[in-house]
Amino acid sequence: MTTLASRALSRRSPKAPPLDGVAHPVLQRVLSHRGLVERERDLGLAGLLSWRELKGIDAAAACLADALAAQQRILIVGDYDADGATGVALAVSALREMGAQAVDYLVPDRIKLGYGLSPALAELALSRTPDVVVTVDNGISSVAGVARLREAGVAVVVTDHHLPGDTLPAATAIVNPNQPGDGFASKALAGVGVMFYVLAALRHELQARDYFTQRGLQAPNLAAHLDLVALGTVADLVALDGNNRRLVEQGLLRMRAGCARPGLAALIEVSGRKAAELQASDLGFALGPRINAAGRLDHMDQGIACLLAPSLTQARPLAQGLDQINQQRRAMQTEMQDDAIARVEVEDSDAVALCLHDAGWHEGVVGLIASQVKERFHRPVIAFADAAEGMLKGSGRSISGFHLRDALALLDARHPGLIDKFGGHAMAAGLSIRKADLEVFSQAFVAVCDETIDRALLEAVWLSDGELDAATLSLDTVTALRQAGPWGQGFEDPLFDNVFEVRRQRVVGSGHLKLRLGLPGATQTWDAIAFGVDERVQAQQIRLVYQLDINDYFDPPSVQLIVRGQVA
Repeated sequence: MTTLASRALSRRSPKAPPLDGVAHPVLQRVLSHRGLVERERDLGLAGLLSWRELKGIDAAAACLADALAAQQRILIVGDYDADGATGVALAVSALREMGAQAVDYLVPDRIKLGYGLSPALAELALSRTPDVVVTVDNGISSVAGVARLREAGVAVVVTDHHLPGDTLPAATAIVNPNQPGDGFASKALAGVGVMFYVLAALRHELQARDYFTQRGLQAPNLAAHLDLVALGTVADLVALDGNNRRLVEQGLLRMRAGCARPGLAALIEVSGRKAAELQASDLGFALGPRINAAGRLDHMDQGIACLLAPSLTQARPLAQGLDQINQQRRAMQTEMQDDAIARVEVEDSDAVALCLHDAGWHEGVVGLIASQVKERFHRPVIAFADAAEGMLKGSGRSISGFHLRDALALLDARHPGLIDKFGGHAMAAGLSIRKADLEVFSQAFVAVCDETIDRALLEAVWLSDGELDAATLSLDTVTALRQAGPWGQGFEDPLFDNVFEVRRQRVVGSGHLKLRLGLPGATQTWDAIAFGVDERVQAQQIRLVYQLDINDYFDPPSVQLIVRGQVA
């Protein structure tokens, strides 16, 4: 049985003074809690950081401009997640608009080749006889793979956002806001965002060469591709700083206006969303998982094909196929997740960190298991699945304040050779180890965590924006909050708490708790739902933590509370 998550409660404190022109008191409170300042309220494209601030971008633009002018063969090498897929689709679409006649893409099979531009993937790339290889959302750690391509005479442009290792690849150009010496102010740029900036620099370079006029081409409107940038940015869970919020908001505006490309329009349809009401959360919880499912259980080529589909007629069957794969993923995840949580509750619930493995787990889903177990127990988690030749592939998730990749780097330095390879960032990482070394690795990982984690970080706490009264539990409040988005990683959705009386409750669907709640002493009630909870609340009065939503199933629409948990 699954009950409501229980955590301690902490109220947010204002980080910024009140903003002028914000009339709604709840919105004023929420924005103040997130430290929003006046200059960050305008989410227009004019406020985007300049591409000129990215190190290496001039060399990347020059290389690609030379390739277009000479009609060289360009191969885009992407990653098998939504960030990589949207970045590949963006690169292919925009380069074709810029006149590229021979641009193709290649994404590794997660199971067979693993992440990044490995030497094996470099050999596969060479079989396509490219003149230029451009990486998207990978490459910064691909020293050997890049070396193989350069040895074969292929120019390589690395575009990535992951943290680099001690040695950078010997690429023709590297564009990565996190590489040493880069002055770009937004270090949270997603892989698709890096590609967007490279294309902006390329368009400028081509215009300076009078390329478009000489060929009778129209310089592309890159803003038309922001639907892809928005999806990849939200799906990759990068922080929504001011620059990323602009990219996401502008992409959402285009989708709400009915200007989404056919593949995204088909995904919106199949996920049961309404384009005109699309929120950032829909990108993260509805569209992104359907793209990601292809890379987890099948091959990301299907996801990219959907994003590149030229018409809705061609996109719909591809989107339906992605939806079916996602349903398989959800069923598989539920079984694995329940098994993992039950095991931890019996064996390791007090451990400072968790390493989990099961021979029956699917390699493409272990990252989701690590995420769910981390949310449940508020500990760093690495989940492993069996791979070929006696190896295990793991995916880790961390808690706020604990840098997972740095922890793995420390472990690797102390135990050389224990980790075959690893990479990632603060909140997520991937790695591979020998199966025979699992117990040794687990002990070493827990030891590093035990030494470096501040114990205060292990207490799971709801950060609440405070209580709402009957007057502010309203559609006006929901509308005001929606209009102030996008909300997401690093700019968290508004979260509130109240003591409620449970007037009615029942379990519906595939294990969701439907409630009818009222404030003590008042007659008015509100609908609420706790997703993934299949056990009733026992108390008649309970303090719940919740988000506000709109239930538009009936006419007129009404406020609905999305219950996140109860206060311990």
